[in-house]
Amino acid sequence: MFTGEQTDLIDFFNQNKEKLVKEWENAIVINLDDPFKMKIRDNGEALLNVLLTMHLRSNQELLDIIEKIAIEVSEERVLADINIGDFVYNVNLGRTILYSYLSKTGISWSEMQKSINLINFCFDKFLYFAVSHFSEAKNKIIEEKTMFIDSTHQDRLTLLGQMTSSFIHEFRNPLTSIQGFIQLLKADFPNMRYLDIISCELEQLNFRISQFLLLSKKELIGKEKVQFGLNKLIDEVLNFLYPSILDGKVKIKKDLSEDFSLNGYADEIRQVFINIIFNAIDVLNHHETPTPTIEINSCLENNRQIKISISNNGPVIPAELRKTIFEPFFTTKKLGTGLGLFVCKEIIEKHKGNLTCDSSMDKTTFSIYLPVALTPAGQDETIL
Repeated sequence: MFTGEQTDLIDFFNQNKEKLVKEWENAIVINLDDPFKMKIRDNGEALLNVLLTMHLRSNQELLDIIEKIAIEVSEERVLADINIGDFVYNVNLGRTILYSYLSKTGISWSEMQKSINLINFCFDKFLYFAVSHFSEAKNKIIEEKTMFIDSTHQDRLTLLGQMTSSFIHEFRNPLTSIQGFIQLLKADFPNMRYLDIISCELEQLNFRISQFLLLSKKELIGKEKVQFGLNKLIDEVLNFLYPSILDGKVKIKKDLSEDFSLNGYADEIRQVFINIIFNAIDVLNHHETPTPTIEINSCLENNRQIKISISNNGPVIPAELRKTIFEPFFTTKKLGTGLGLFVCKEIIEKHKGNLTCDSSMDKTTFSIYLPVALTPAGQDETIL
């Protein structure tokens, strides 16, 4: 049974619904390109029809009806690609116009309070369901687009890796021949000038080629993991880079913990250290640092992994660049490939480790985390 106030409200709305909808329709913000603009009036009428029967239904029944309408309207708004702010404004505009008509009923506000509360309940829930569904649908679209972009990017990287592998193998064949003939020339003409320089440059070229090969292969065929000592490997790298260290007048500070064994590919881990230390030398050479210094420290963490920190006192790396320095083909060098740090991260992650970078005004530190082997270095060189 309706109360007298409820009956009067229903009669009033039935008499004025057409004018109310028309006024609402004329006041809303609408995009002329909206493919569902002809349905906006129908949607407004559907919501008002719910209000006309709200006194006959329980709260749960109202919620079910309102949610159904809200989701249908939200789907249209998603497809129309409208501004959600315009949609919320239009709905609240309808509520405002409705209140302006309530003032003309002749019923006091105190008598209508229960009905007003129910009207607010219907509008609020309609907006909640519609905006929630709209946000979820938009997020799903964004996720799908992101997945497509990531998939396309990955496909391009895969293709690039395949092309790189094919090209580099073809490139390596004549390079090997050249290196062989240089060795013959050294044997026949030991005093010939520039042969050492040519041989050194070819070794650097071969080193770069190896970096490109790592882009296309996670594991190398015929290559087996071994157990090797970390400290010995670092000493080998420093000896290899000694000419560059001496030429750049760089001071090396080394503080290594007891020697631990690592399991994996020693030559790849060696390449990681060469890349990072050589990058540090290069940075210190190109920036006038009063006392160019590289610090190499290691310590055991949680008895399960070794942390190797390689720091230099060169210029700070801006925060925005630290987010991208491990991405392929990102470089700040004029002649850089942008593959060095990317390859380093690939190698470390392949060895179940992690590579990070921190930079402050005092120093920049690359931290390498690697799992240690169970037996001490030098005790068991068993192939895994």
